[in-house]
Formats: sequence, structure tokens, C-alpha cells
Amino acid sequence: MNLRREAVGQQGGPLYKTNKKTETGGAKVKEFRFTINDPVGIHARPAGLLVKKAAEFQSKMTISGNGKSADAKKLIKLMSLGIKQGMEITYQIEGEDEETAYEAMLNFFKENL
Repeated sequence: MNLRREAVGQQGGPLYKTNKKTETGGAKVKEFRFTINDPVGIHARPAGLLVKKAAEFQSKMTISGNGKSADAKKLIKLMSLGIKQGMEITYQIEGEDEETAYEAMLNFFKENL
């Protein structure tokens, strides 16, 4: 079942989109897309907070954007993506606690990025 939801940001573009479950190679993965609103993008402070939040869960988490992908639990890899304001990222979560992680990480992005 695919569920899609869109919210509109202050500049009129999509703020976030969710795609509840996608299938990749037979495995089900939860993912959402998010447009970064932070004026300097994913820089040191929010990247550190993101890694700390992601580490609370057992699930594998991957962030993709700017033509690259990285493990969301690795600070240096995350910062090397070069994600700036206005760029859209895709965040994928796969694992035993993906439902809880999905809601927590989507809320993190809405509140911090």
C-alpha cells in the first residue's frame, strides 16, 4: 500500500512528501522525501543532531540527495553529501523498528531542517 501526503512550504514548494512503503528487491522500506529549509542546509549542528536521533533506532537509515547517498548514522558521510537549502532529500528506513523510526525521523526533519 502506498500512501502519499504533501505539505506546502512557505515558498510554495513541497515541504515534505511521504511514501509509506516501497519495495526494493523484495524488501519493504519506509521512505520520505523532504525539501531542506535550513538556510545553510545540513551543516555540522543539525547533522550531529540527526546522527544522534538516528542512533536511537536499530533500523538501517540512508539519506540520499545531491546525487549521493550516505548512512544517516555516520556524521562525516552525512556532511559530505553537501545538502543545501532548497534541495530535496530521500530518507529510507529499513528494519525491525522502522515504523517508530519513520515517525520520529520525519518529525525531526520538520522541526530541525
